[in-house]
Amino acid sequence: MRKVPRKPIDVEKIRKDFPIFNQKIKGMPYIYLDNAATSQRPNQVIKAMNDYYQMYNATIHRALYELGEKATDAYEESREKVAKFINASPEEVIFVRNTTEAINLVAYSWGRSNIKEGDKILLTVMEHHSNIIPWQLLAKEKKAHLEFIDIYDNGLLKMDEFEKFIGEGIRFMSLVHVSNVLGTVNPVKKMVDYAHKNGVLVLIDAAQSAPHMPVDVHDIGCDFLAFSGHKMLGPTGIGVLYGKRELLENMGPFLGGGDMIKEVHLREASWNEIPWKFEAGTPNIAGAIGLGAAVDYLNNIGMENVKEHEKELTKYALDKMMRIKGINIYGTKNVELRGGVISFNLGDMHPHDLASILDNEGISIRAGHHCAQPLMDRLGVVGTARASFYIYNTEWEIDYLVNSLEKVREVFKV
Repeated sequence: MRKVPRKPIDVEKIRKDFPIFNQKIKGMPYIYLDNAATSQRPNQVIKAMNDYYQMYNATIHRALYELGEKATDAYEESREKVAKFINASPEEVIFVRNTTEAINLVAYSWGRSNIKEGDKILLTVMEHHSNIIPWQLLAKEKKAHLEFIDIYDNGLLKMDEFEKFIGEGIRFMSLVHVSNVLGTVNPVKKMVDYAHKNGVLVLIDAAQSAPHMPVDVHDIGCDFLAFSGHKMLGPTGIGVLYGKRELLENMGPFLGGGDMIKEVHLREASWNEIPWKFEAGTPNIAGAIGLGAAVDYLNNIGMENVKEHEKELTKYALDKMMRIKGINIYGTKNVELRGGVISFNLGDMHPHDLASILDNEGISIRAGHHCAQPLMDRLGVVGTARASFYIYNTEWEIDYLVNSLEKVREVFKV
């Protein structure tokens, strides 16, 4: 098949959809480089949520009146959009609050029934706390063991360690697709395939990949996959857990209450079909509708185009930033193996101080341990500064960041 040439995205046109960029910070156009933490929202997402609240606000599934049916249709239509976005079936898509809740759901509903004393769970040292703590709690409860794949100094996983661990009786593996600190894009398809050949189930934390590149759960082959809406132009308080149908059907519920039941009697109950078995109570209806609008927005751009735009920005930023004297950039410099995240330190400056100074220049970055303290320990630092990019970022903003870092270096003699 002939490859269609990629058309660069129109960033200036995209920026007009984001009202937050209409303001100035410190007298400068707002430069937002904290997209790994959360993204901004376009008018289309804000409007979709406002329309729900203003025009058809009602609870879903149980309402037998027109607006309730309209709300139900919009909610389930968003589920279908998300399912198509990751190449899943709608019944395999569960709406949760965020990636954190999705991982906890799996640890609780699958893990508590399947992990036994002495079992081993495999993680990596680059995991977000959200993909460590649930497994720590489960391992403590079940007297299981956690194992961790180390990284090379360039931020890439030690694949020989991965294969060694898998061959030593691992029961379950949970790993990040793209590191929120290093930007490392892990070879998840290869790892899932190898794990499955050894009878190991796999959960993928896609919080930093689903918003930034095409994600296909059938191509990856994973058993579970989790991501958050607020990192991909959607609202906060809505996220997604994908699970293979047969696994979800055999798992017990995570939370008990309304809508997750089929029948309730005084001393027993039966559960609803998937995915509703895992969506107890009144859900975040507006959030799901907003996430559906975000998926529409990203689909209109094209996820391959999103990926290429960020790759170009990352390459440009790395080339510029590596020329700054005294800077230490973490992770591989190969943009084919990393996402649009650059963590760095400047001399002996504390990253919090650096972020505060840049804020005075109208630049928003993140500073700290990024909810990845074990990785900070591995890197031998207390924290890093982090710039992360998305569809509305430009080379001009990177130039301004680099110029500001140079000013900081000169003023503070680092």
